[in-house]
Amino acid sequence: MYKKKDISVDFLGIHLENPFILSAAPPTDELEIVADGLKAGWAGAILKTTSVENNPVGLKYPMMSSFGPQARKVTGLGNIDLISQYHIDDIEKRVRILKEAFPDKMIGASIMGSKKEDWQGLVRRLKKAGVDLIECSFSCPQGSMGEAPGRMLAQSIEATEKVAGWVKEAAGDTPVLIKITPQVTDIVEVAQAVKRGGADGITASNTIPSLMGIDIDTFQPYPSLRGKGTYSGLSGPAILPLTLRTIAEVASNVDITISGNGGAYSWRDVVQIMALGAGNVQFCTLPMAYGFRTIEDLKSGLAHYLSDKGFASPMDIIGKALPNLKQHDELPSPYTRAELADEKCIGCGLCFNSCRDGGHRAIDWDGDGRRPRIDEERCVGCAMCMQVCPVDAIRMKEREDDWTSYFVIGR
Repeated sequence: MYKKKDISVDFLGIHLENPFILSAAPPTDELEIVADGLKAGWAGAILKTTSVENNPVGLKYPMMSSFGPQARKVTGLGNIDLISQYHIDDIEKRVRILKEAFPDKMIGASIMGSKKEDWQGLVRRLKKAGVDLIECSFSCPQGSMGEAPGRMLAQSIEATEKVAGWVKEAAGDTPVLIKITPQVTDIVEVAQAVKRGGADGITASNTIPSLMGIDIDTFQPYPSLRGKGTYSGLSGPAILPLTLRTIAEVASNVDITISGNGGAYSWRDVVQIMALGAGNVQFCTLPMAYGFRTIEDLKSGLAHYLSDKGFASPMDIIGKALPNLKQHDELPSPYTRAELADEKCIGCGLCFNSCRDGGHRAIDWDGDGRRPRIDEERCVGCAMCMQVCPVDAIRMKEREDDWTSYFVIGR
């Protein structure tokens, strides 16, 4: 049972009972399934990306593949899915049904088009259906808009600004999010183009184009469709660091609302994403792997965290980490050395091996007692040993004048 605490947030004028949203993905592609997610306690859903009726959708199966250790195979989930098999005529009906059944939930819809008439037509139909929010997928190949074929729309600054303007013109007072891709040279330029186009916010970001693997016996890519394969969109915990960096860059440089998306798998991830500037967090891979009931863990964890830290609302943590994010030449230079908590050490020797061949050979090994010994004169505090320790028995002690602190891996 989690602590009784108000974890609601206000996002682009929409009140959400919590900051956890189902993203435009397989869990929001069937009416019955998305309804079950909302019943379970998710604050809202963005229906999977739809298009005009004459847009062909050629889905291929199997479409999923993954990587990770045996106990957690979905560290990275790959998907060769494209967009929803359901066109706008189905989606506008679903919006009406969901708004009637869940008037207090946020019902959003994701769209894509190849020309102005399509983008604006989709928006107008969704507005008429009563949608709360419109998200635009600028991060999947969907028509070149005058750019190189196969490029993502958000990889063009000019096209991003132009299409964002088309959409917002048709949307009026309905909030518009532009879903961008980190696969660009300068994410800040893209975010600035979104703002110039008049969109209300950015979804940062999306899956990462990836090749999930090759079967070394058959040389077939994963997933394999009669021996053939293609690139996947990578999601799951593997892409969280890219998401954090994308959100931090946008939030630090552009005054625009952000919806975090990509890699969140726990309430701790949510805190990180919001602390870098996001106003809510979208989920895909977590409910796909473990079900909608994961919302209970998210709500419980966040409520306890806020209570323990003395925060009145999740909105209090938005952007709180940004002042601590600096350029490399702005970083301080404390005297740092590794420190071993001997009572935690299990004698595995991983720190010794790592320091010997990947660090500064500052760890000696007592073979008889199976214990490492840190040589402070050779240690420079690189923290490689701390990364490989399976029981968190090593921390970095930082000293500067009369100031002392410890850097440890957060769990």
